[in-house]
Order: sequence, then structure tokens, then C-alpha cells
Amino acid sequence: MTTEPPTLVSARLRLRPHRLDDFESIVQQWSDPAVVAHFGGRPFSREDSWNRLLRYAGHWQLLGFGIWAVTRADGDRHIGDVGFLDGQRTGVPALGGPEAAWSFQSAVHGQGLAGEAVACALAWGEQRFARITAMINPANAPSIALARRAGFSLYGSAFYKAAPVGLWQRVRTAP
Repeated sequence: MTTEPPTLVSARLRLRPHRLDDFESIVQQWSDPAVVAHFGGRPFSREDSWNRLLRYAGHWQLLGFGIWAVTRADGDRHIGDVGFLDGQRTGVPALGGPEAAWSFQSAVHGQGLAGEAVACALAWGEQRFARITAMINPANAPSIALARRAGFSLYGSAFYKAAPVGLWQRVRTAP
């Protein structure tokens, strides 16, 4: 299945397919201690960031859904990532639906952009998925607050790479 990611637009943001020229921004984002604090705590290498970029593109190519690059509506510079993935996570029970994911450059933290991007992605995802999951570090209060605002509820816990994670879900209600 080859699916070209759609471009989504919100009031302040544009969610578009990732491009090769996003790579340096992804390296910057995932090597920032403020960003990786709740993702294992260790900055990602260039190789890790490269594999992440390929994973983003591969999801769309193979599964028909994936992660978008987030930019401001009036620009084209990558400031974060949001969307859906199938992480095939080792040691975590099957999540039973695509996993919502979001991460942003620390320079834009606290501006409400993550919530806006997540709402935009969820509007697209809700048309396709009956259940959307999320895996969040229990110490990541901003992501937990965002998940709650976006309609996710905690349904369980697990350990991923020896660290505790909360398992969250958002279930589409019948129209």
C-alpha cells in the first residue's frame, strides 16, 4: 500500500509529509535533552534520527498512515512531529490500534502548538480508526495533560525498555 500523506492545516500550523531537508531539524530536536527527557533520557544520535525519518516515511508507504512534519502555517521549517504509528513495541502488550505520537522542538514548548497539531491529526485519524492509543511516560505531565484534553483516558500500564509507561486510549463514539 503506497499512500501519499495528505497535508492538513489548522489555524496556526501545517502538517505535511516529511522531506529530506527536515533531517537536520529532526537531529536537533532528538538531541535536545529537554525533548528526550521522557523518551529514555538520552539524546538520539544522527543515526537514530535518520532511522526515525525513514520510519516516518515508511509508515505512509506500508501502512497508509504515519507521522507528519509540523510547520507553522506561514512557514515551512519543521518544528515537530505528530501522527500515528505502529511501533511493534517489544515487551508491551498489543495496543489494539494505531499509536498517536507527538514531539516538538523545545523552542516551541508551552505555546499550545502540540495540542493544536494533535487535534488536527486526531480529526483525520478519527475518520479512519475506531480506537487510537498512546504510550506516555508517567512523569511527562505536559503530554498527559494534552492526552486528557484530546479525549484519551488511561487504561493500563506497562514497561517499555525497562521504564514505566502509561497506556492511553481514545475510542470513537458512534455518531
